[in-house]
Amino acid sequence: MQEILNLYKNLYIALLHYPVYNKKGDVVTTAVTNMDIHDISRTARTYGVRGFYIITPIEQQKVFVERILYHWQKGYGTTYNPSRKQAFDIVRLEGTLDDTIMTISQETGGKVNVVVTSASSRKKHLTFKDLKGKISGSREAFLIVFGTGWGIAEEVIEKADFSVESIRGNSDYNHLSVRSAVAVTLDRLCRQ
Repeated sequence: MQEILNLYKNLYIALLHYPVYNKKGDVVTTAVTNMDIHDISRTARTYGVRGFYIITPIEQQKVFVERILYHWQKGYGTTYNPSRKQAFDIVRLEGTLDDTIMTISQETGGKVNVVVTSASSRKKHLTFKDLKGKISGSREAFLIVFGTGWGIAEEVIEKADFSVESIRGNSDYNHLSVRSAVAVTLDRLCRQ
């Protein structure tokens, strides 16, 4: 198991709440949900992700996240459910994607490769197999960005280093929750 964790010690994920689209195609900020924090942190910890960033510029949302993190990292939650504390130990809060990239770069001392995800197919994207090879064969950090609302704004996609293929099921319905998309993505990338 330690070999697997070492293989992906440069892997980070982020849940982006701004800039993302709403149903009408407007760029908006979405609300952070308690369930996303819990489920994604548990999934990220299970697959050995080095850090899970929640990105929101809204101060009230930051206070909400900080309150949840405090409960599980330092408050009563640490003794109530120690395994949840372990999951929350990798959760971090940032105001922007640029701040997140800078923080990871400072932590790792190098380049951060930004990988965007999307439910829509794109002409130029990496397969999960290709992305897995890039991550495992590199000393550089990789940040996989998951969007909320109706997807990541084009301005973020254009600046990303890579885009990964969309997750497809076996039907014409394609609207996974972000929690499910994170789980499927990490399983495809980190599974031996």
